[in-house]
Amino acid sequence: MQPSQLAAPSFVGYPAEARRVAVSRVELLRQLPLSFLGLLLKELIVYDWKFPAERNDVDRQFTYLQSLSPGQLAKAMAEFSKLRLTDELGKADWLNAPATFTERLTAHLWSTHQIDAFRSGAVEYIAAVNAATPDAPLPVHRLGIVILGQGVHENRYRLFRKLRPQGMYFTQVKPENGLKAVTDAVAKRAAANPSPYSHWYIDGGALAHRLPEIVASVSYASLSRARTVVQGRMQQIYEAAVFDPEVFRTRMARLQPEEIGLGAGRDAVLNRFQLSLLTEGSGTQVFATTFVQWAAREVLRRAQPLTLMVRFAPRQRENPMNELLAEARRPRELDPQGSLIDADMGAYQTWLNQGRLPGAEEAAFLVWFEDQREAVAIGPGFEKGKSSDAPTELQQIVSRLA
Repeated sequence: MQPSQLAAPSFVGYPAEARRVAVSRVELLRQLPLSFLGLLLKELIVYDWKFPAERNDVDRQFTYLQSLSPGQLAKAMAEFSKLRLTDELGKADWLNAPATFTERLTAHLWSTHQIDAFRSGAVEYIAAVNAATPDAPLPVHRLGIVILGQGVHENRYRLFRKLRPQGMYFTQVKPENGLKAVTDAVAKRAAANPSPYSHWYIDGGALAHRLPEIVASVSYASLSRARTVVQGRMQQIYEAAVFDPEVFRTRMARLQPEEIGLGAGRDAVLNRFQLSLLTEGSGTQVFATTFVQWAAREVLRRAQPLTLMVRFAPRQRENPMNELLAEARRPRELDPQGSLIDADMGAYQTWLNQGRLPGAEEAAFLVWFEDQREAVAIGPGFEKGKSSDAPTELQQIVSRLA
């Protein structure tokens, strides 16, 4: 099939919302070059399981493309139309398996030295979309909170060395009721701006506090059964006579939420997201700190939240992979001190990722050594590179940031 042959019945295999969007835009889709269309369909086919921010990105692309005259559309697609594709790519099932098609397309572009031309066209296209459909103002500034060091009672590691220059370093924080102060602030922001998937709580252990339903919550402990199933599938592949990374990736990508215990009757979008954390992330199945860091990255990239609270918990000690995958069959040996170092870097990466989102200039960020006296506050009102040795309630710091 060629793009020009697309019709409404072509999308019968798509989920309901994705099919609705495709059918309403079928005339436009017929005009797009295959090298671009495959990428657009890759995003569209999972439209039903995307967060609102992701759906908005897809909708903005369609709004931009439909606003162009035939001549303007041809110009916008010029770099993609120039790309030379093989007959084999043209015959691939780019309609119903656009993700697989995109992987093969990428490999082809690299092998034929066309990747630079493709990248140039993509950069120009995204810039044009952003210029034509600018981001809407945020209802409130973004707030990121990272809590780390759970289970560490004595620490000689110099914390926050990368974050201290970005904000104010507090050395005499009063830790009493600190966790409650943070969760109360998250709940208050969510109540004031109750948009779906705009407020998140990610925990590397069990959820410490129950937050309103409008706050999307993900925890390492709650996914214990799902992780066990995924680890079992991984171990079967690792123990095969010949380990094939491509086969491994394909089999992981084909897993469905129901297969790992994330069944029907729950939040389908959140279930798909949790599935992706365990099947696309490296180490998220066995290391709590890796799980939290990857989950925070993906939430910021995909959901673009107004509020993100992240709490690290101790991970198990490193061991050979076959032993790590057998975690469910024996007690884990935890490494709180090593986890603290992991989380310190994870906090810095989370701050960097938050800074890539719109509204970064007004965003606020807090990192706190749980139940201890150290914290760093970043944002308007906190002078960069300064320290405070004055006794300070954590609630006071949170209130200024929120």
